[in-house]
Amino acid sequence: MRRALSGLGVVVISFFLISPAVANSLVSSSPAAGVTITNSPGALTLTTATAVLDVGNSVSVTDPQGARVDDGTITVNGNDVIAGLSLLKTDGLYTVSYTLLTDNDVPLQGSFTFSYKAPSVISSASPSPTITQTIPPETVNGGGGVPTLIGGLIIAAVLVFLGLCYYAWNIFKKR
Repeated sequence: MRRALSGLGVVVISFFLISPAVANSLVSSSPAAGVTITNSPGALTLTTATAVLDVGNSVSVTDPQGARVDDGTITVNGNDVIAGLSLLKTDGLYTVSYTLLTDNDVPLQGSFTFSYKAPSVISSASPSPTITQTIPPETVNGGGGVPTLIGGLIIAAVLVFLGLCYYAWNIFKKR
């Protein structure tokens, strides 16, 4: 009997130790970290592993002299956070700093840099269509998160209940 309860305890404890992490992370950015760009983008896009809340986020982009070049607008579309940028004019290293909020998670904070090399002749860019492939969050992080945790807790509670019933049945059977 004690072996059965010990085994049940090990299973329950190992379940909690093996549960998937639900922390958010930065999946990609455009412009990407560490790259050198030659065309001034109109916006900066940050893509995260889990969906970002619509409020409470901050993104700032500073030029080599430390002046902000973002226009202060932030748009959230699921896992994508888009910050508007003014026209980049100065060659050098630009710094992106961000704090992003998700439901039931600690804020995702970080920073990275990219370089800008101004073209010798500035011309107007003609619009061209872009194709973006969106990967569902279930594919990126294995579908873990709160539903998996709640399901695991329910299974653990059922196993503990069954173990206690078995233990009680053995005690009353001996009397």
